Amino acid sequence: MIEKIPTNIRLSLITIILSLASGLSAISFMVLVNFIYSRTILSFSLHSRSYFLLASLAVVLLTSLISGLLLKFFAPEAAGSGIPQVKAAYWKEMGNIDLKAGIIKYLAGAITIGGGTSLGREGPSVFLGSAIATNLSGLFGFPRRRRRGPNVIGASAGLAAAFNAPLASITFIIEEILGDLNSRHLGSVILASVFGAFAVHAIIGRQPAFQMASVENVSWNHYLVVPVAAALAAFLGLVFQKWTLFLRAEFRRHRTIPLWAKPMFGGLTTWLIGVSIFILTGKLGVFGLGYQDLSAILRNDFPWKVAGLLVLGKLVATTISYASGGCGGIFAPTLFLGGMTGFFTAGLFSKWIALQPSDHIVLAAVGMTACLGTVVRAPLTSLLIVFEMTHQFELVPGLLLGTLISQGIARLAGHLNFYEALLVQDGHELHKIKPPLDLRSWQNLPVSAIANYRPVVINSLEKEDLQKVFEKFPYNNFPVVKDGQVAGIVNRENIKKYLNGQGALEIWPSAFCYEDESLKEIGNRFLDSPANLLLVKRRSDDQLVALVTLHDLIRAQTSIEE
Repeated sequence: MIEKIPTNIRLSLITIILSLASGLSAISFMVLVNFIYSRTILSFSLHSRSYFLLASLAVVLLTSLISGLLLKFFAPEAAGSGIPQVKAAYWKEMGNIDLKAGIIKYLAGAITIGGGTSLGREGPSVFLGSAIATNLSGLFGFPRRRRRGPNVIGASAGLAAAFNAPLASITFIIEEILGDLNSRHLGSVILASVFGAFAVHAIIGRQPAFQMASVENVSWNHYLVVPVAAALAAFLGLVFQKWTLFLRAEFRRHRTIPLWAKPMFGGLTTWLIGVSIFILTGKLGVFGLGYQDLSAILRNDFPWKVAGLLVLGKLVATTISYASGGCGGIFAPTLFLGGMTGFFTAGLFSKWIALQPSDHIVLAAVGMTACLGTVVRAPLTSLLIVFEMTHQFELVPGLLLGTLISQGIARLAGHLNFYEALLVQDGHELHKIKPPLDLRSWQNLPVSAIANYRPVVINSLEKEDLQKVFEKFPYNNFPVVKDGQVAGIVNRENIKKYLNGQGALEIWPSAFCYEDESLKEIGNRFLDSPANLLLVKRRSDDQLVALVTLHDLIRAQTSIEE
């Protein structure tokens, strides 16, 4: 029946169906997280102090343990935020995401965040939406090689539903996933964001994510503090990124700790810091999303000194929770850190500068934008998401200034945002191929246009060196170079058997091409390579400079056909 519908209408109808399915999955995830949190941590806080301590400890450890077991035995790739995996799937796997990983992300993420561990639900919502859309698209006849469109449709609908922020969802997909304002998927992304927002409006309501006090009578004095608040929040974002990546690498190096037990470190850290601050202040912001306390500062109903204490507690809890392999994102924690930093700065500077109550709220919003923007390096998204979550036009001038300052500070720390740094740490090289729009021009391109000029090469066949390469990089085949000459190619499965003592290491013969040859010339040469991989040489000295896989060739050509 769908096949009989005209093409343009059919594609729009499929986009709407995928968007609604992804949006509904994100909404159900949000409801489940809130339900678990309200029945556990929030409910326990209303009882005696001893009851809260014991009950919260039991819940945090139990949910962390269950999450670790789910990740260990069903889908280890479901750990973390999920946004880096969506990005890698779009650029490397033609959009495909395993549905099992999406289901485990849903279950493990809900019990982890709902159980109190300091992580966010927005990244998992993006991953879940993308997993739902890419797999559901198969029912509508989308082959596996053409699921980039469903990938970003699901991601945008999931984020729009999670934050009730369709404009920010569009800009995030453009800035973080597509990286191209002229992408052919842009129309689908816009439509998906609209229907993701429709879904949340129909079920949850049209209200913004945060109920903010009316921002009126903003004084000019607050512009004196905006650069300080933005700079501090941006610096905190850099500390979060650097520290999380460092601790994540350390947790991975300690192989004596089983994978299923590692998330418990994050849960236990959250509990220790969370209950300490709760006993001192009565605030629960370290646990879970922290939205209750974040909403309070946006109503200017919060002690500014306590905000400074929560910044330190939330920073430590979130970094260890993420680094230890917890299942959750970083949007909510970075918004929390930035908002509390801005509010604390406003309280501190009010001792010397006359600031209105509305100024404190604006500075909290500036901190939210600056911290999130520094971590994800998506300035438009960080600005729009705070605006759409609050619906306050008076915030915009301060948000713009804060965004400019935060992006300047972020660039000083390197060119990789948090998600890209995670992919690099996992051994991924995001090789983004943007071919011309017609097949003839594509065939005439030189090999250098799609070759990977950062190949992972094995220079030693010692077991210890092979083990390091095997654990750090996820690739299936590796060139072997001895004494400056290519010796062949080794396969990942063969390396695994060799390391386990199940046979000798087999080195396959290599197939070569030159970087100035056309793609049309090298097409049949892949048949000579048992690894479906060509080693790219430079004509001037015949040295290995890059590699190109059959997968690279197919996915690049598929993007033309799309």
